[in-house]
Amino acid sequence: MNHIHSIRYAVCRQAYSCPSVVGAILTAVLVAGLILPTPLYGQFGLLGGIQNTLNVINGAIQSALNLLGAVSQSLQALYQQIVWPVQLIDQARNAITDLINQFRGTMQSIYTAAISSATLPAPITLESIIRNRQTNDFPGLNQSYYRAFGALPTADQADALSRNMIDIDDTLALNTLKTLKAADQTGDLILQSGDRIEDEARVAAPGSAPFLTAAATAANIQSQASMQKMLAAMLCQEAARIAHENTVRKRHSILTAKVRQGISDVLRRP
Repeated sequence: MNHIHSIRYAVCRQAYSCPSVVGAILTAVLVAGLILPTPLYGQFGLLGGIQNTLNVINGAIQSALNLLGAVSQSLQALYQQIVWPVQLIDQARNAITDLINQFRGTMQSIYTAAISSATLPAPITLESIIRNRQTNDFPGLNQSYYRAFGALPTADQADALSRNMIDIDDTLALNTLKTLKAADQTGDLILQSGDRIEDEARVAAPGSAPFLTAAATAANIQSQASMQKMLAAMLCQEAARIAHENTVRKRHSILTAKVRQGISDVLRRP
């Protein structure tokens, strides 16, 4: 026995002193394990472990999976019947589609109806520019306006007060027309936004209503801002009309005073 222990000690010492020997021994063991057949009882043991694993999966784990599936189906039924009822959602979508088919074409035809009425060349050109819903042709609007209504009289054609009154009236009229063109263009954009919101509402997923509501509110605010701008232009035009009437009265007073002074001068002559 001592002799055997001495041999084992020598082999182990040699192995520790030569790492390559350890690697060779391990490699030989692995190759032998792959090549040599596994004992029959080892195969039965492996099959038994697999069978036990399958039994666990088909037992407790399968029961848990079945429970999870039942809970998932219950939640799905809750959402489809209570939270977001599929039938009511389909009814709402159908109602939106009916409203779109009923009103969109009619509203579009009313908004784009041809209402041009001018017959002479200069007014026809001016009216077409006013109603083209563009804001990049203001210089052409100025030229067409003065061709249709006449240019500002020169100093030898009218007195200073009349020229000032004519100039400010033309200026405010052009400002209102430009605001009208900008409002028409804004109206087109708002109508496009409304059509898009309607289309999105028709196919929107449950839960997206707040986003559509926010978009509709933003479009409504833009529309209100455009209306306020038009209202400001109308008030400005009304103020200009009142100022024009007052200027006419002042001019009549000045002319009356000049006539009186002229009559007095005539009567004082010898």
